[in-house]
Amino acid sequence: MYTVAAMSENLTGTRILVVGGGRGIGAELARRTGAEGAEVVVATRSGPGPRIDVTDETTIARAAESLGAFDHVISTASAHHDVPVAELEHDRIRAAFAAKVVGPLLLAKHFAPLMPAGGSFLYFSGIVGWRPKPGTVVKGTANAALAALVTHLAVELAPLRVNAIAPGITDSGAWDALPDERRRALYDGATAASLAGRIGTLDDVTDAALWLLGAGWVTGETVHVDGGGRHR
Repeated sequence: MYTVAAMSENLTGTRILVVGGGRGIGAELARRTGAEGAEVVVATRSGPGPRIDVTDETTIARAAESLGAFDHVISTASAHHDVPVAELEHDRIRAAFAAKVVGPLLLAKHFAPLMPAGGSFLYFSGIVGWRPKPGTVVKGTANAALAALVTHLAVELAPLRVNAIAPGITDSGAWDALPDERRRALYDGATAASLAGRIGTLDDVTDAALWLLGAGWVTGETVHVDGGGRHR
């Protein structure tokens, strides 16, 4: 007989930085990692705590200098530009890639030198990187680029670990601003596409994140938490 160690044994005594932890998946990750015994620091662009704007390297550098070392750095930051190609705006394309690709690179640049052995970076991609459809070319390409990024960072920063999670459509609060009819249509479509027959929950995504934080032999990977939706 054997027992599986509780995740809290992996996180007790660790320091975790959650960038973009003011709402949704980031906020739930901050809550759950704290409940598992970690000291959690939440950084946002404009919240009451430390300020990090992943599109502004100065804020990242200042945060690294003032906050010090973390065992794990998590970023859920994103910026969307979901329009047809004919309506693309250069500045918003740059902003989307700055948040999803350049930002994670700069977080690694400034926090990796401070990170102790066994530390990790955890970034968030998304199913759209593997399921192209009209109107999502920027978001899809940025999310796919992030998956490539983690493999390169994992090689260069080893033995530090670098991973990503690519969630499917999740009831995380991210879609609450949509009109009810559009949100229902989105959820219905995602349910129909899911091999699991439902959309994701915050627990689905944060369970995977907690596992990755403690999975010492997993690095350079993008874990798909999408109910199999990318296969349809």
